[in-house]
Amino acid sequence: MITSADHEKDIKLSAGLQRVALISLIALFLWCLAWEIFLAPLRPGSLLFLKAVPLVFAFRGVSKGSLYTMQWASMLVLLYLMEGVVRVASDPPGPSILMAWVEIFLATTFFIAAIMYVHPAKRAARAAKAAKVLLEAEQVAAAKSSARSDTDTPK
Repeated sequence: MITSADHEKDIKLSAGLQRVALISLIALFLWCLAWEIFLAPLRPGSLLFLKAVPLVFAFRGVSKGSLYTMQWASMLVLLYLMEGVVRVASDPPGPSILMAWVEIFLATTFFIAAIMYVHPAKRAARAAKAAKVLLEAEQVAAAKSSARSDTDTPK
C-alpha cells in the first residue's frame, strides 16, 4: 500500500509554489496583525488582531511542504478571503477598505499557490487508486475464470 509519505517522495512538487504559499501566508499573518493593531483598527483596544492566530498553526507544515497542511490551510485561508470581501462591501470609506483588498490579495495568492502545489499529488493519488481498482478487478476476473475452469474439467 502506498502511503501519503511515499506519494510525496515520488511526486515532483513545486518548490516555487511552496515558497509563494509560505510567503503569502506569513504576509497575511503580519498584515492581519498590523491592520488590526496599528493601521486601521476597528476600534481602539480591539482584540480583533487575534484573528491572525490560526494562521500560525500552518507555518511549520507549509514551510516543510506538507500536503495535508497545504490542504487544510487552503480551506482556512478562505475565511480571511471572505472577511476581506465582507469588509470591502460593508466598511465605511477609508483605509479599512484598502486593508481589506490587500487581505483579499494575500489570501487568494496563498489559496491558488496551495491548490496548485497539491494538484500533482492529488492527480497521482487518483491514478494510483484507479490502478488499484483495475488490478483488483482483474484479480477477481482471473479467480472466477480459474474457478470455472476447475469445475469444467473432469477429475
